[in-house]
Amino acid sequence: MITLYTFPHSRSLRAAWTLEELGLEYQCQHVALDKGEGQTAAHLARHPDGKVPVLEDGEVSLFESVPICRYLAEQYGDGTLLPSSPAARAQVDQWLSFIVTEMEQPLWNQAKHKFALPTDKRVPAILPVCAWEFQRALSALERRYNGQENLVGNTFTLADLFLTHTLSWAVSMKHRLPEPLLAYRERHIQRAAMARAIEKEQAAAES
Repeated sequence: MITLYTFPHSRSLRAAWTLEELGLEYQCQHVALDKGEGQTAAHLARHPDGKVPVLEDGEVSLFESVPICRYLAEQYGDGTLLPSSPAARAQVDQWLSFIVTEMEQPLWNQAKHKFALPTDKRVPAILPVCAWEFQRALSALERRYNGQENLVGNTFTLADLFLTHTLSWAVSMKHRLPEPLLAYRERHIQRAAMARAIEKEQAAAES
């Protein structure tokens, strides 16, 4: 049985969503990061920084959302979420890299300096810089996104999953998105697999 260690409203949703898209059976194990469970010896053995997601699949143990989701798609997807063509797969990887380094990075910095870091480590003056960085990355995305349904080819891939999750994070942090990307996000957040993933993470947190 696959075990996914999660915390609601975090990057672990990407992994849960991937599992649901692939139709895999898995156990969702809540890690109460807000109560210090991430820093226990048991969880630090899974993730050296005490975060989520962590995936355990037999002898395979992985942390960080990108390798977890790529592993699942490669191991179980049979072309779902990750194209079989090397060129198309490289395009998915290209977008994954852009999303997590250029788009997510300023959003995470904003979150850290608003609430995630200890109070004495927060630097409010950096918040306008984060907003500027995100808008700059958004402008770069717009140069390649022309209203198409998916980023790569004609099917939903990990690139779409990660972008939808990141745009949702941006919306929750009051960033304004251009209309085509708002429509793109709205289209993909209605996928049944995403709803199931959110429900499963929440149920694990409440159990």
